[in-house]
Amino acid sequence: MLDANLTAQLKTYLANLREPIELVASLGDDAKSAQTRELLGEIAALSDKVAASFDGDDRRRPSFIIRRASDAEKWVRFAGLPMGHEFTSLVLALLWAGGHPPKVSDEVLEQIRALDGDYDFEMYFSLSCHNCPDVVQALTLMALENPRITATLIEGGTFQAEVDERGVMAVPATFLNGEMWASGKMSVEEILAKLDTNADAKSAEKIQAKEPFEVLVVGGGPAGAAAAIYTARKGFSTGIAAERFGGQVLDTLGIENFISVPYTEGPKLAASLEAHVGEYDIDVMNLQQAVRLIPARRAGDYHEVVLKNGASLKARAVILSTGARWRNLGVPGEFEYRNRGVAYCPHCDGPLFKGKRVAVIGGGNSGVEAAIDLANIVGHVTLIEFDTRLRADEVLQDKLRLLPNVDIHLNAQTTEVTGDGERVNGLVLKDRASGEERRIELEGVFVQIGLVPNTEWLKESGLALSKFGEIAIDHKAATSIPGVFAAGDCTTVPYKQIVIAMGEGSKAALSAFDYIIRNVPVGETVAA
Repeated sequence: MLDANLTAQLKTYLANLREPIELVASLGDDAKSAQTRELLGEIAALSDKVAASFDGDDRRRPSFIIRRASDAEKWVRFAGLPMGHEFTSLVLALLWAGGHPPKVSDEVLEQIRALDGDYDFEMYFSLSCHNCPDVVQALTLMALENPRITATLIEGGTFQAEVDERGVMAVPATFLNGEMWASGKMSVEEILAKLDTNADAKSAEKIQAKEPFEVLVVGGGPAGAAAAIYTARKGFSTGIAAERFGGQVLDTLGIENFISVPYTEGPKLAASLEAHVGEYDIDVMNLQQAVRLIPARRAGDYHEVVLKNGASLKARAVILSTGARWRNLGVPGEFEYRNRGVAYCPHCDGPLFKGKRVAVIGGGNSGVEAAIDLANIVGHVTLIEFDTRLRADEVLQDKLRLLPNVDIHLNAQTTEVTGDGERVNGLVLKDRASGEERRIELEGVFVQIGLVPNTEWLKESGLALSKFGEIAIDHKAATSIPGVFAAGDCTTVPYKQIVIAMGEGSKAALSAFDYIIRNVPVGETVAA
């Protein structure tokens, strides 16, 4: 199962085991079970602290649990083979079960251990899903730290009948105590916040006690990270309030235009951003949603940002880098069938539609790339573009038109997503030239029609916004409010690209620095 390179890497990792661990497999007579037996045997052969047995009696076959030999009450189960994007999750499960400390704060570990309740998690993932490992690893950590938490992590392709029976049409999909609980990427902190009813109040109390910052960055994507690093390097006290550190980058798979890096992936880049920010004395406040901006009355005074949990933060200068999110179609059926056939990530959810008929809405680069990707997995793809021509790069269009299982509809408007009450069964398409409507039968709809800026919370602040809701900025990243700057996909800067967002974040930071030194009296401390 493991090539020479993976074997060598895994042997190095397993040298970090502090305590013996046990792998207990439940197997059948199928090929996947044989591969599971082979994999576990190879792992056990690499360390004398790993023992594998094959006498498990779980109903899911193949599956196996990982547990510490001295504490059988704490375990995590993988159903199917955790390879592909999940191989790292398997390695971490082995290490954590063996006593190797996880890279999370003591505060998070204590919060996991203090959870008072019985939580039985079942989570479905696909091997091509780049959003799934975060959830897999979070639930693994929780199960191995608290005996009242169990986690069964299920590779959907191996258990397709179960996926169909439970109506799972988007991953990651998480069930709690037998009921659907969450869909989409979640960090361990987000899961804890959802389970711990006092988490919001605790967070608000902690934030409210903070001293004002010289610079507060709102948003933790590439623009926000760059801005914070630049202001911290200037010696300014800097805070980041982010709803989700990493932002939209976390939902991006292949990145091939980040200059000097021929190829990387969104989650990997986000981790690098977080590590770089961690090199400086920057106060990162994750899972914090800004709901109101109260501008300073005069230059040099404090701006105030109010958070959803009721706390507020103050700063001499504010840099807004709240990014953007997927744009919705806004048609009947889209919301009702979200995660039940309506999806936004072809890389994550494409494998769940193997052999089925799907539509991709949008003829830009993201839409055409999605159609090409899906054509290799699903039975048939219908690409729908509102304009009279595709807007994707010619090289992508040429590749798309060579695919035998793709139809292209131009000058077409999706007016409704239909379903049977449980899942998508089609969509209604309108020819914009003739006005004629037709219904196409299919099982999945992937929406790829661009982004909308996360700026709704700023509409009553007095900040100038464009007709599209973007923050209007000048060539120095300054907004219409003195001391408030903005950068990245939430602004009027054209070409929403990672490398541009980083440059704009750096520019906004330098402008904030210039603003503070010109408007705050020399020697006046931020806490004065």
